[in-house]
Amino acid sequence: MSYEIAVIEGDGIGHEVVPAAIDVLDALDVEFEFVEAEAGDAVAAETGDPLPQSTYDLAADADATLFGAAGETAADVILPLREAVGSFVNVRPAKAYPGVDAVRPETDVVFLRENTEGVYAGHEDRLSEDLSTLTRVVTSSASRELAEFACEFVEDGRGPDHGDGFTVAHKANVMRETDGRFREELLSVADERGVDADEELMDAFATKLPLDPGQYGVVVCPNLAGDVLSDLAAGLVGGLGLLPSANIGHDNALFEPVHGTAPDIAGEGVANPTAAILSAAMLVEFLGHVEEGQQIRDAVESVLSDGPRTGDLGGNATTEEVTAAVVERL
Repeated sequence: MSYEIAVIEGDGIGHEVVPAAIDVLDALDVEFEFVEAEAGDAVAAETGDPLPQSTYDLAADADATLFGAAGETAADVILPLREAVGSFVNVRPAKAYPGVDAVRPETDVVFLRENTEGVYAGHEDRLSEDLSTLTRVVTSSASRELAEFACEFVEDGRGPDHGDGFTVAHKANVMRETDGRFREELLSVADERGVDADEELMDAFATKLPLDPGQYGVVVCPNLAGDVLSDLAAGLVGGLGLLPSANIGHDNALFEPVHGTAPDIAGEGVANPTAAILSAAMLVEFLGHVEEGQQIRDAVESVLSDGPRTGDLGGNATTEEVTAAVVERL
């Protein structure tokens, strides 16, 4: 069976790390058909549209999408692409690896972030020269859908080894109607399914995570909180160059590194491809090839432990050299 993968490099180092991920996928005993499309700042400058309809349609129809990064047009690209694949949850693992100089080497946390609502729902208005508003959207249906996914995630053993439930990070003590609804639905579904679930105010979580990350395994968050807190966790494990992510829908998904375009090093061939390669591992697993996904992770961990490494991890290797090392391990 051949899988059609939409490939959208985007801007900046997306042109370097996405090809690296494809090299790794090509090394597997799985058949892929890669179909390239454009999105981001460059195509916006050329056509006036950062996300052409043809790119949106390709992502919607493909078996999965591998995306690099977008610059100033990021919100105009990634939010519609997540809609195109029907994504309702963003999965972001933050794990410290052997050989990486991590602030907290015991860190192994997976963030499950609601992916359609909250303050990212897009309801903003400039009402006057003095006043702008932002409407926060939380529904019981989306919250329960996330909760069901979180329960299945921990029941299937996809979370870190040190936990069998999840933590709900919220701010329901202040946002009583929105985060209150989110909290109630998450805890209610967990109780119905017999899954252990505790809760933490997100500001307290932001303090406790750096002090003792080992107390957390799977963390379920509203949209903005998941975005911010997962980036906080990145600082504990060695930086954003190590963090993959998956935007999961019921029948489709989009996979992207978390690091962005990194314009300061774009085009120099020194970008760390680890996050993009690990995103490819998540893509393979989504398609049902769990063993091959683990093979990619094992190869990446071997390279991170023994080298070569890119400059952000204290080495001097190029993107191509690190990619070649991962392929060789495979």
